[in-house]
Order: sequence, then structure tokens, then C-alpha cells
Amino acid sequence: MKVSYKWLQEYLDIDINPTDLAEKIARTSVDINDVYSPSDGLKKLVVGHIESVEPHPDSDHLTLCQVDNGEETVQIVCGAPNVVAGKNVIVALPGARIGNNIKIKRSKMRGEISEGMLCALQEIGFSEKIAPKAYDEGIWFLPDDAKPGESVFPYLGMDDTIIDTDITPNRGDMFSMLGNVNDIAAFYGLKSHFKTLNVKENSTTSTADLIKVQIDDTNLAPTYKLRVINNIEIKDSPMWMQIRLWNAGIRPINNVVDVTNYILLKYGQPLHSFDYDKLPEKEIKVRFAKKDEAFTTLDEDERKLNEQDVVVTAGDKPAALAGTMGGLDTAISNETKNVALEAAIFNPTLIRKQARRHDLHSESSTRFERGINPETVETALNEAAELIAELGNGTVATGIVTGSEAAINEPKVEMKLARINHVLGTQMKMEDVTNIFDRLAFDYNVDGDTITVTVPARRWDVSIEADLLEEIARIYGYDNLPSTLPEQTSNIGALSLRQNLIRSSRHVLEGEGLNQAISYSLTTNDKAEQFQIENHGTPMLLDYPMSQDHIATRMSLISGLLNDIAYNIARKQKDVRLYEQGRIFTTDNDGIRPLEQEHIAGAMTGQLLNNNWHQENHSVDFYDLKGIVERYLENMSLSGTVTFVPSNERAELHPGRTANIKLDDQLIGFIGQVHPQIAKEYKIPETYVFELNLEAIIEAPKQGRHYDEISKYPSIKRDIALLLDDNTLNSDITAAINKKGGSYLVDVHLFDVYQGAHLPAHKKSLAYTLTYQDKNGTLTEDQVNESFDKVVSYLTAEFDTEIR
Repeated sequence: MKVSYKWLQEYLDIDINPTDLAEKIARTSVDINDVYSPSDGLKKLVVGHIESVEPHPDSDHLTLCQVDNGEETVQIVCGAPNVVAGKNVIVALPGARIGNNIKIKRSKMRGEISEGMLCALQEIGFSEKIAPKAYDEGIWFLPDDAKPGESVFPYLGMDDTIIDTDITPNRGDMFSMLGNVNDIAAFYGLKSHFKTLNVKENSTTSTADLIKVQIDDTNLAPTYKLRVINNIEIKDSPMWMQIRLWNAGIRPINNVVDVTNYILLKYGQPLHSFDYDKLPEKEIKVRFAKKDEAFTTLDEDERKLNEQDVVVTAGDKPAALAGTMGGLDTAISNETKNVALEAAIFNPTLIRKQARRHDLHSESSTRFERGINPETVETALNEAAELIAELGNGTVATGIVTGSEAAINEPKVEMKLARINHVLGTQMKMEDVTNIFDRLAFDYNVDGDTITVTVPARRWDVSIEADLLEEIARIYGYDNLPSTLPEQTSNIGALSLRQNLIRSSRHVLEGEGLNQAISYSLTTNDKAEQFQIENHGTPMLLDYPMSQDHIATRMSLISGLLNDIAYNIARKQKDVRLYEQGRIFTTDNDGIRPLEQEHIAGAMTGQLLNNNWHQENHSVDFYDLKGIVERYLENMSLSGTVTFVPSNERAELHPGRTANIKLDDQLIGFIGQVHPQIAKEYKIPETYVFELNLEAIIEAPKQGRHYDEISKYPSIKRDIALLLDDNTLNSDITAAINKKGGSYLVDVHLFDVYQGAHLPAHKKSLAYTLTYQDKNGTLTEDQVNESFDKVVSYLTAEFDTEIR
């Protein structure tokens, strides 16, 4: 909420620097977003009086204005359509700074001298959302009693300081001037001069004869009250009220609507005004909307309602979306003569869900969501009715029509002085505690060392002992509480085995040249279902998503990585290598609660090696990524056997360039090329991906010793070329060689693959280098030959191969 410092000074005898006040509020009540003055960055803006206006000789839309700036009469060229002689206006003198730090200079416009600029509100920093619509295309007129040459800031309320507070859900009382006055008075020990305006019922007509209210379900509207104001004149509200509104970020509309917004700021009580004559029936009800019931709100949007929406109806026709926004058909217009004024408390949960469902967060709904002070509902209604009557020369009908009225709850909480000092670590006396409750204006009763506090309804966030202890602490001053170190044993901090392995996973992939990415855990429903290691069914959907792009929990990390690649590709970054370690979300057996699994995934596209004097371009391919995955799994020190099994069952991946990754017989992931059709949907080029279930890797048995000492003895190599069927897998051959290679075999390397001329049909040649080495001595030729012959014999028998 944007709190006006000058408005605060009307209710409190406070003379504290606004910045210091904001710091005190932040340390005692709620957070602060900003402290600023509307005049910050502006200078040399003065009141000017237009003495005469003449058309520009060389333009059909410019005028020459003779303006008294307080020191002299100067000529200013102006293009505003509403410029007229005899008005006081905002003048930016030569050298002035206006909105967006624009400097005004003396200049010529089509041959005519212009000694400054006549300004609209938007040009001196007012937002388009708060500048009055009547002046959208023209300059602003200052009051007739404004004196030329004086600063314009006091006339526009720009000499004020605004404290922008960030209201938490539990402190809805701070969403009003009344709440801020009460709190600031408490922690500074000041006396509040908050003023209310009593209503004068100057009509002989009874409100009950004009309109009726029937609330069948008080859960929807625990409190609902109406007044009627007759024979009013719609016009602009006075300048003091417009200043209050636009300094709070609200656009002034007319005297009726502005009063309801002013009362909203003052009391935190949302009001709604209906054009009484436009109500189709003079009986107001509150009910749930019907399925697909159409309703046009004040913003001229036609909305389809559902059975969870709450509407205020005139008869059976919706007249307002309760607590959120009024209807266009019953809105106040320039022709309005009679007003029905509503003050209510609506169900906060239903209003919050309704506002999110329709993406319609208004000043009213924000306050209804956090709670309304039941003590001031009628007070706010009466003051609003009186102001509307005063400003519109109308009459207030006699009495209030009440459809429902919830009982005011003032809980009583008992505390002992010893308990207070024990929790807060203080040594306060009962007089200190009672002084704090006096400042808070909480009623209490003291009996020995026990105090029973009656919590006023305006502080609905306080209901138990812990709440009162917090109130005592913050008014006493958090800085005044004694500081003590917690009692604990000295333990050496360290990462758990799980944390170590997850961190090592990131280090390994970064060492392999991949960059870490962090993607959203929420995505679209279609993307959430893609790239699952195992089919977990449908994703979990959010009831109230932030947007249509974030409605489902991800069941794979790859879709997020592909979004990141698309983002880079769109910005001309064509060589992208990314990985992500994070959680996916599946459902348990009841389909309600999410199960979280740690996964790790990677994606690569573009060139792995760029063209230079000694090598050609090398684009990323399946085997590059497979090598990275193999190195990662080797570094994880798994004791089981890792295999890559070709697969064509994954619709999102290329059927001929995809493999499942298994640890022994357990599926732990996959690797492959993104299917060209999927890549087209993501707007990315040829891309290769992998994903591994990190939970399975963490839980898998590990090798006791992860490294071997390097042997100081020489190695011996043997080459072998095999003629095989073209469907024989390299992994099968490598496994067979390692099986029969003996204890001295330390490496098997495939160095050549050949198919084509000079070979029989459906045959291929694979050539391997076998490396033998002993850690404890020098190998002899006989030892190596014996081991090598066993390999040859086994391959010949097992694969029906021919040694070339």
C-alpha cells in the first residue's frame, strides 16, 4: 500500500524523517518496497497563467500562448487541443527537468520562439493508469487560485512522500490508513487523532422502502449492508481527494467512485456503488454463479462464470462479481442520479480463488482476501454516504438495510509474566507489559502476575498466546531483546554421501564441457509427458496456474533443456551444450501426492569442434554424447555392468539413434537424437539428449576402490580384425574379449570399422587393439600369446567369425 506521509500527519503528531519512519515500519510491522516523493527528479516546474491564445501562423494544430510565469509574460508554443486563455497551467521553464529526465530548452517551433512547455500530468511523471481520463489528450489545469510563479508540486500533492509498504497476508489491517495510524502510534507511543465523518440522513424516505437485501447463505457474505443516496450530481471530486487517490496509485473518476476508493484507502473497507435506477430489480442477493453464466465487468470484458464464482444479483441478474469488480450494466455514469451503496464482508477464500481464476486482482479483492475489520463496515458505509451526498448535493435515505451481520469476535488470551520473560529473554515488569498493550489499544485485565488480553476485532491476525508474544516483542523493540548464542555441541559439518554424489555429478559433466542450466519445474501438459524414462502416466496439474505455460509438473528434465536450447538458438548461439540436475515429479499410487525423483540430463547441438588448419568441422553426434555418459557413469564407480540397448519405442526420439541405458538389468535412463518432428516443434536443429535416474545411481552398489595405481612396467599390444555379421554389436565383442582376456588385459580399443568392397554381403570388419600389462612385473611374449589365443578361440567359436 502506498502510504501518504502528509495524510499520516493529519492523524498523528509525527515529525520524523519519512525514510527513518519507513525503516522503523520495516523493522516492526511490514516490509517496505520503496520510499519516494512524486517530485523526485523534477525541477523548475511552476504555475503559469495563460493570458492569450492565438493560432500558429505555420501550423493548423499548434497555438501561440502568452503565459505569465510569475516573473514575466513569455510565449510558449503548445499543441494541446484543450489549451484556452484564462487558465492556470503547469509550465516547464527553460532548463526544467520533466518526466523520464527530459530537459526543456528554449527553442523555435516552425519559426516561433517557445520559452518552455505547457505540461500534461503524464509529462511530469504521472502514470497513464492514474492520470484522469478527461485530460488524456491535453494539458492539466491548475486551480484558479494558484499563483503564477509558485511551484506546482503543492497543488498536485507532489511535495508529499510516499511510503510503499509490502503487505503480508497476515497483516491485512495495514492495508488502510487506519491500520497504519494504529500501528505507528503504538510503536512511537503517539496519540491517534483519527477522524470519522458522521452521516446526516436528510431524507424522509426510508432505505428499506427503496431496496431490499436477502442473504440466504451467510458463508458467502457474512456481513452485507446497503444505503441509498438520492438526487446526486455527478462531477469531478475535489482536488484534495484526487491527490489522495493518485498518490495511492488510483485514477480519479468522479465524485461517487472516488469516494468509495477514498474510503477503501482510509478504512480498508471496499465499497461498491450501483446506479440505483439501472438495477433490474430492487432486491439484492448474493449467490454462487451458474455454470457458463455470462457477465460483463466494468473493464468491458464478458466473462464466463462457473459454480465457484460469487455474484451479487439484482433479482436474479448478476450486478457485480462479489468483492472483485462491478458490472458494466449498473455502473455509475454521468447520468446517474441515485446510488445504492454496498459495504460487505465476503468469504476471503472464495474471493481469492475467484480473482486468480479470472486474473482479476483489484484493490477490493486484495483486501477481501486478507480480511476486513468488522468494526468499521458500518462506519465506512456511513462516511461514504455522507461524502457522496456532500460532494454531489444529494440526500441520504434514512436507515441501513442489513442482509447479514457477523458477530464481532474479540478473543481473550491469558498470559503469565514469567512466561513472557522466559520466551523473550527479558526482565520486564507487569507495568512494562501493560504499557505496551495501552499503546496497542488492547483491553486487558491484570490479576497478580497474570494478564488477560482482549484482542480487538481490527487485529484478526492475533488470537493465541504466540501472537501476543510477538506483539510485545515488536513494540518493545526487537533491537532491545537480549542476544544469546544457542546452546549446541560442536559438530564438524560435512556433506552426506547423497549430497556428495549429486555434487560430483555436476562436476563431472562440467568437466566434460557441459554448462549447467536450471529450468522451470512447471510446463505445459504436453511437454510434461514427453521424454519419460519410464511411463508414469499423466502429470499433476495445478488448480491455479500462473500461466498456461506452467500448468503441469515436469516428468522429465529434457523438455526444459530443449526450451533453453531454443532460447539460445533464437539468439544466434548455435553451439550449445547443457546439462541439468534436478527433480521430476510423479504421482504415487493414490494419484494425489507427488513423488520426487532426482534426475540428471543433458542436451547438445551444433559443432563439437570447429574447422581449423588441421581439422574439419565436427558436429555433435550420438557417439560424442554416449562417450560423455559413459565417462560420467564410470566416474560414479558403479559395481554393476552398464549396457546401451538399441530402442525404437520412444516416440520423442529418432528410432534408429536411440538406446536405453541399463545397469545390469535395471533401466536407469536413455540416450538418443531428438526426433526431427519434435525438434521442429521446439524450433531447434539436430539435437542429442540423455537422461538418467539419479536416484537409481545413488542407490546402486559402488566399487570399493575407484582407482588403480599406474603400472611402471611396459605394456604389450595385439591387434585383431574380425569378419562378422553386420548385426553384431561392438558391445558384445568387447564383453567377450574382456571375459576371456585374462588378468593382464587392461584395455580393448576399437580402431577400425569397415563395410563395402572386398567383403561378403551383410558382413563387416571390426579391428581391435588389445593392451596387456602386469602391475607387478614385465610380461613375456608367451604370457601374452597364451591370453591372446584364448580370446581368438572364444571369438571364433562364439560368433562364427573369421580372423582377417
